Amino acid sequence: MFKGLIGKKVGMTQIFDQDGNAVPITLIEAGPCFVTQVRRVDRDGYSAVQLGFEKVEERKLSGGEKGHLQKNEIPLLRHLREFRTKTIDVKEGDVLDVGQFAVGSHVDVIGFSKGRGFAGAVKRYGFRGGPKTHGQSDRTRAPGSHGSGTTPGRVYKGSRGPGHMGNTRVTSQNIEVAFVDVEKNLLGINGSVPGPKGGLVVINEARKQ
Repeated sequence: MFKGLIGKKVGMTQIFDQDGNAVPITLIEAGPCFVTQVRRVDRDGYSAVQLGFEKVEERKLSGGEKGHLQKNEIPLLRHLREFRTKTIDVKEGDVLDVGQFAVGSHVDVIGFSKGRGFAGAVKRYGFRGGPKTHGQSDRTRAPGSHGSGTTPGRVYKGSRGPGHMGNTRVTSQNIEVAFVDVEKNLLGINGSVPGPKGGLVVINEARKQ
């Protein structure tokens, strides 16, 4: 059975289980999502389901996007994402909500991490930095040597150093669903989810259950 949703991260809170223990959860406003397209192996070469999320004004979409959605009489939607799946038991125009996930099931959540801009090696990779004694004045947060001068005589590609930090695609795998509210389209995930509040996330059935 196909299980997948698009949503927005609301923030973190906590709930209490039956034993009175506090459980940290991330709230996600997930769905309702419309099935905007179904791809099949015999026609498209692969099997997938495309979902749309969050209604939007007509002026904010291109003509091609509007035509793609109106072909199946689907509302105008801001976000479209494709989910690879082997079992297709949905059809174009169907509406999916958080009711497809049960408390205790496990999901994978994909999002983009918070952007930190240009960062030094100490913040970006947790480098120790230079010594704080013996006359050192400006090397405390420096990365140190990148190699010798003669051999290799250059810096290898992929070496850790200062650069752009964050804003990369991150997947939180095999997280337990702790809370489901179908009326408010809320999903509570037991743990952290990548991205800032309001960030777009994609929720899949866990692959490593």
